[in-house]
Amino acid sequence: MGVMACSKNGCENIMCSRYADEIGYICYECFSDLKDHQKHNPGIDIDGIRNWMDIKKRNDDYIQPMIALEKLFEEL
Repeated sequence: MGVMACSKNGCENIMCSRYADEIGYICYECFSDLKDHQKHNPGIDIDGIRNWMDIKKRNDDYIQPMIALEKLFEEL
């Protein structure tokens, strides 16, 4: 593994161990996110992956508050 920058838009990781000629480098974190994305979009193709790579990576510095579902939905 070398010092290779992730090709995902907005990703600052530089230690990428995966590469595809059609896409470029991808870090472990983005690869995991892409695998999750594929679960919701099982028919994703190379163009879909390219489009996903072009979408700016979400910033985990801001964590959206979790809704307390037990309080929201009253048990009957």
